[in-house]
Amino acid sequence: MSGLSLGKKFLFMGVLIVVILTGLHYSAGAIDRFTPLGSAVRDVMAPVQRVLMLVGREIYDFASAPARLIGLSERNQILEQRNRELESQLLQFKEFEEENYRLKNMLEFKTGMDPQLDTEVAAVTGRDHGNWFGSIMINKGANKGIRRDMAVITPAGLVGKVFRVSRHTAEVLLITDPRSGVGSLVQETRAHGILEGVPGGGLLRMVNIPTDQAPAPGDNVITSGLGSVFPKGIPLGTVQEVQKEQSGLFKMAVVDPYVDFSRLEEVLVIKSFSPAEPENAGR
Repeated sequence: MSGLSLGKKFLFMGVLIVVILTGLHYSAGAIDRFTPLGSAVRDVMAPVQRVLMLVGREIYDFASAPARLIGLSERNQILEQRNRELESQLLQFKEFEEENYRLKNMLEFKTGMDPQLDTEVAAVTGRDHGNWFGSIMINKGANKGIRRDMAVITPAGLVGKVFRVSRHTAEVLLITDPRSGVGSLVQETRAHGILEGVPGGGLLRMVNIPTDQAPAPGDNVITSGLGSVFPKGIPLGTVQEVQKEQSGLFKMAVVDPYVDFSRLEEVLVIKSFSPAEPENAGR
């Protein structure tokens, strides 16, 4: 029974193929129009052709998927690498922009300074990691006329003084170092004293202030100009609090510096200036 059924199937398929070939034969001479049989055959075969086309597309997509995934992975790696490069360039451009902004401010400050001051711009290249508020290294030295005891400033105020020099570099002792001592003056009371660094860094203290000229919190402290190292009038900081010294003969003030010593990047070295005359000169 199954053999007869299989034979019928083959017979049907044979007849169908003959019909299709016959239809194609008779339609070959009329390219611009369909014969009735060719039209009927095409209508019958259209759904079958669509199914075969969709099945073929799925098979192609399945077979080509690994190659596409490999291609996408390689492209993704290329895009990630390019993205990292662009991010790096963006950071560099931002750093250049910030550096140009700082140097522009430095140049404007230098231009507006007393013409009697001869200064040299220098970049901070290092600092003492064991004593962050002790000293810094700059990239200008004896070849640029830098010498020991030259004052170092920023537009914000006094940084310190040069205390070691090589041909191409110099080391600057910061005013926040306890070894430092700066002749200072309270602008509001005109009280003189000595500004020195506080152990631990960050703050300053002004000592030897006459009791009757004690400053108040918020008063401004500047360099007094006494001596031959620091010009007069360079900003130092503001008074935070005032205390009695242990001797009881003088006052002492805790001073918050104007300069942010944790973020120094460029400085100005004062190569020469005219020392200030005493306040009572000519009286």
